[in-house]
Amino acid sequence: MDQRIAEFLQHHQLSDLFPEHVREDMNVATYSSSERLFSQGDKADTLYLLIKGKLKISMLSPEGKRLIVAFKTPFDIVGDVEYVRGIPFINTVEAVTDIVVIGISYDALRRNMADNAAWLQFLLQTITQKFETKTRAMNFNLLYTVDVRVASYLLAMTPTQQMLESTSLIDMADLIGTSYRHLNRVLQQFEQAGWIVKKRGKITLLDRAALLEQAGQNIYE
Repeated sequence: MDQRIAEFLQHHQLSDLFPEHVREDMNVATYSSSERLFSQGDKADTLYLLIKGKLKISMLSPEGKRLIVAFKTPFDIVGDVEYVRGIPFINTVEAVTDIVVIGISYDALRRNMADNAAWLQFLLQTITQKFETKTRAMNFNLLYTVDVRVASYLLAMTPTQQMLESTSLIDMADLIGTSYRHLNRVLQQFEQAGWIVKKRGKITLLDRAALLEQAGQNIYE
């Protein structure tokens, strides 16, 4: 077993939750920034524990728009809802930064943990939190103005750096639930205020404090 697994489980007080024989079925995987773990509709067969880095979770709406559901940092889990319901992945999950995850197959969990009361209680708590998060995300576009959403998105997408690619503003507009034109107007306002610079397919953040104030303590987090 990878030593990182034991250290991670101990750090988050999960050692008692996963017996030794279950840990033997776990493996560590790394993903680079912008790399997808899986896409909405993919066959779900693995539960992921986020050890390091930041994930972006998005979904495709019935209207064909991709919307942000949440950003995740350690400790968090993806694939738990699909494990319980036996369905394909309901969201798209991709790395915002370089990430490290612990993966364990659904088969191993069902074989070893199906009757484990502590594990079932743990799943109940995490899934309840997921649906609370999703409810907030669905209401998000109704409650916050576009400039707040844009500021929050810029901050959430740059946790370890000051620059992000802006080559697909249409995708960015879809993710935060606005039009390309409205997004462009807000970015121009931020640039005129001296908060960002948009140049050559990149957006550079110049004043994180001002963006954080605009975002209201980074609502996507």
